[in-house]
Amino acid sequence: MNDETTGTQDTPAGSPGEGTATATGPRPEPLRFFGNTWVNHDDGYTARRVSTAAGSLAAAVAACLVLRFAYQGIQIANVGSFVTLLVIVMFAICSALAFGHTWETFKKRPDPDRQASLRGLLAIGFVGSLLAYFFRSLVEAPGEKLHRQEYETALTQYEKRTSRRTRNPSKKRRGA
Repeated sequence: MNDETTGTQDTPAGSPGEGTATATGPRPEPLRFFGNTWVNHDDGYTARRVSTAAGSLAAAVAACLVLRFAYQGIQIANVGSFVTLLVIVMFAICSALAFGHTWETFKKRPDPDRQASLRGLLAIGFVGSLLAYFFRSLVEAPGEKLHRQEYETALTQYEKRTSRRTRNPSKKRRGA
């Protein structure tokens, strides 16, 4: 299944799925916000990286402002220093864990069951995920290295499967 607006796909690069392999070999998996521009770094790849980095940083700053308003609401409610400290520590820890988890998903595909169990933590620590996306956008398209490795592996496997034999294997010399 391919989502044209975000450029995401359910199957990994080169996997035998709907339209992933053609007569010329496996097709690269599109990345969110980048499509297939990450393969050859063409068609506005640099501009997309810059805008992705700027957008994720702007979203992280906006999220911090929202959290500041929430903190001020807690202070106005006068719930006590213990509850205020708990909320601050919760957001800090969840953001740190979300950063680490998001960063790891750029290196290897996450386990879907673990991803589902971490959904709440990632929602609370959304600032960490946005910052991970920002920092990764400074280096490459987020997830590009992982997708490139999968795509090159799929190409290598495809070439091995489709390479032609040069000789007839039944006429193989024995006991030379």
